[in-house]
Amino acid sequence: MAPRKIIIDTDPGQDDAVAILLALASPDDLDVLGITAVAGNVPLPLTQKNARIVCELAGKPDTRVFAGCDAPIARKLVTAEHVHGKTGLDGPTLPDPTMPLEEQHAVDFIIDTLRSEPEGTVTLCPLGPLTNIATALTRAPDIANRIQEIVLMGGAYFEVGNITPAAEFNIYVDPEAAKIVFDCGAPITVMTLDVTHKALVTKQRNDAFRALGTPVGIAVAEMTDFFERFDKEKYGSAGAPLHDPCVTAYLIKPELFTGRHINVEIETGSELTLGMTVADWWRVTDRPPNATFMGDIDADGFFALLTDRLARL
Repeated sequence: MAPRKIIIDTDPGQDDAVAILLALASPDDLDVLGITAVAGNVPLPLTQKNARIVCELAGKPDTRVFAGCDAPIARKLVTAEHVHGKTGLDGPTLPDPTMPLEEQHAVDFIIDTLRSEPEGTVTLCPLGPLTNIATALTRAPDIANRIQEIVLMGGAYFEVGNITPAAEFNIYVDPEAAKIVFDCGAPITVMTLDVTHKALVTKQRNDAFRALGTPVGIAVAEMTDFFERFDKEKYGSAGAPLHDPCVTAYLIKPELFTGRHINVEIETGSELTLGMTVADWWRVTDRPPNATFMGDIDADGFFALLTDRLARL
């Protein structure tokens, strides 16, 4: 079976970095057509740089990286240096990239790729705010029917919010973009906080990364050492949740996850609940389902997959 063609849309971020590493370590499963950077965890100049740093860490400098939108569609950018540090990849000491940034804008790359590849063969994998994806859909509505699937990290239903009481960070940063994506008609699968907060890097799991003894294994361990301090303090959890690698893991082993196909609406008007993913988990409305919201994960299976694949880099 041919590897699945994907575009990773990302705002690295330590957990974004691990998601990219997992994809680049799995060429038999995933064909990474390109990586598109968006402003989110840190501003765009850092996210596009960080994406290239990660590709070089993986030994994959031929991966194409494109810079995209530097601000949300209708709002001022909110970033998360309080979680990820001033560079977005605080923790390990990694060299500046030498591989080039592609000249084409990320949105144009997304549109051109979906139009040039056979219909229904390209999966979009957004790991940050949905600005690039929504902008592409707005400029080129015809691409919606060409998308195989959108598998994204964002939102929640029981866990609800991590940046406000009601909203998850990726959706909150650009709720207008999220609404465009959730309304586009393409198949959507969502890795929610309800899933990702079960994918915790405990000391034993992080020791397994470090024990790989490779630059990749050591860097991943140092990344999680850095950003787990925030989640331990905030949630009292046993370690850092690896949000974004859940997207990549789902593409490789979907049986690790369970969820429901439900209706999800994005709140864009309320100051109180801006960016909330209003998920009809119990199907109490007659609104048609538009997304599969994942609710559970085989965490041991997830970390076994992640450790095995990182060892290949």
